[in-house]
Amino acid sequence: MDNGASRIRVPKTSELVADQIRAQIVRGELTEGDSLPPEGALMTTLGISRPTLREAFRILEAENLISVVRGSRSGARVHQPSTELVSRYAGYVLESQGTTIADLYTARLAIEPTVVRWLAMEKGQTPGFARLKQTLADLDKMLKTGEYATFVDNVSHFHQTLVEATGNKTLSFMNRMLLNLGRHHQNDYQRRHPRTSEDKSKSLRAGFKSFEKLVTMIEDGDVEGAVAHWRLHLRNANETWATRGEGERTVDSLHV
Repeated sequence: MDNGASRIRVPKTSELVADQIRAQIVRGELTEGDSLPPEGALMTTLGISRPTLREAFRILEAENLISVVRGSRSGARVHQPSTELVSRYAGYVLESQGTTIADLYTARLAIEPTVVRWLAMEKGQTPGFARLKQTLADLDKMLKTGEYATFVDNVSHFHQTLVEATGNKTLSFMNRMLLNLGRHHQNDYQRRHPRTSEDKSKSLRAGFKSFEKLVTMIEDGDVEGAVAHWRLHLRNANETWATRGEGERTVDSLHV
C-alpha cells in the first residue's frame, strides 16, 4: 500500500514569503508602483536567507505581481493584478479547448441582454451609467469627424462599458475576456472581407443608432423593449461575424 498519497506537503519558506507579499498586494496594502524594501532589509525583517528571498521573488515575478531590476538598490517594484493578463491566459485556455467563434458570440448573447434588463429596471440610475452615455457621445463625435477606424476600435468599449454600468465585477471581467477575443476576430474578418468606405460608413451609422436607441430605452425604463432590441442587435451582429464558415473557426488568443 502506497502511503505517499496521504502525505501532507509542507510549503517551502520561499512560498510562504511569496504568500505574505502576494496577500499585501491583493489587499491593497501595496499598490501599483510601490517598491519593496531592499533585499537586506527584507532578509532581516523576515529572518530568511538571500536565496530564499530570491526564490520568493521569482514566484511573484512569474505571476507578474512584481518586477525586479537586477542590481537595483530600490527593491522590487509592485504591480497590481492585471485583468488583461488573466484575460489573455483565459483566452489561451479557450483556444486550447477548441472554442469556436460561434461559441464565443453565444456566450455574449447570454450576458448582455441580462445586463440590459438590470439597467432598464433601474432606468439607468447606476453609478456606471454616466460613463456609458459618455462613451456614446465619444462615438458620435468620431462619426461626425469621420474617424471610422477609431470608431470601430471603440465599439467593443461601448459593450464593455454597458456591462460595467451594472457594477458587477465578475460579469465585467468575463465580458472583457470575450470582447478581447471577439475584437481580434472582427479585425481579422474585416481584413479578409474588405468593404467600400460607403458601405462601412452606412454600417457604422446604423450601429450607432442602435446604441443610441438602447440607451434611450434603458433610461425610459422600457425593460422588455430594451432587452428585445439588444437581443436582436446582437443576433444581427453575430450573423455578420459568424457566417460563411466563420462560426466554426477556433478563437485566436495568440494575437489578441
